[in-house]
Amino acid sequence: MSIPFFFIAAYDSSQKEIEPDQDTSRHIVQVLRMQEGERLNLTDGKGALLTCAIKEASKKKCIVEVKEIQNQKPKTKNISIAISLLKNSNRFEWFLEKATEIGVSGIIPLICERTEKEKFRYDRMNAICISAMLQSQQCWLPVLHEPVQFDNLVMTQFDNGMRFIAHCDEMDKKSLRNYQIDKLSNCLIAIGPEGDFTKREIEHAFQNGFIPVSLGETRLRTETAGLVAAVLLMA
Repeated sequence: MSIPFFFIAAYDSSQKEIEPDQDTSRHIVQVLRMQEGERLNLTDGKGALLTCAIKEASKKKCIVEVKEIQNQKPKTKNISIAISLLKNSNRFEWFLEKATEIGVSGIIPLICERTEKEKFRYDRMNAICISAMLQSQQCWLPVLHEPVQFDNLVMTQFDNGMRFIAHCDEMDKKSLRNYQIDKLSNCLIAIGPEGDFTKREIEHAFQNGFIPVSLGETRLRTETAGLVAAVLLMA
């Protein structure tokens, strides 16, 4: 059986003992019924992997002792997915979960001209990313940004990498599969809302260096397009 995996919001390398937050402590002691001496893993989502042993386990608190520290290197590809918010929050949450499992570095919620929903519960969405990181036993949490206007994203400087836009307009564009992404480079792809980007948004992206790409022969839902893009770019 694999060692249970938990998240800590912050970690100081000088700490020898750690008291996880209340919810995590409750899960360790009351749900998993772990006892003193049993081992678990902690990560801060920034590369640190701590192997710990439970020193104190009670209903009021849980204290663990750090036994081993490993620092995992960040992924060689820095892939960011900028994707429109969706009217159905469950579908957007599904995308967050799967993109985190795949290992993207950043997720940027977009507000486009055809975006139907602009409300965004950051704490809930970030918690979904944390849960997916732990489930897939990774030590790097993708950076989840606050929602940005599409035009602001387009105008933002993006160094040392490629910027793509996936859209459904009939025009000359290559498959994303045709682009070889260097393992040490940054890469961003923009995915539009239900109804796609407007012609004005597409033209604005072109004028600012975005490369038009196709994700395949079929028309995909926004969250599916985001996932397909993540898989192709991480490959």
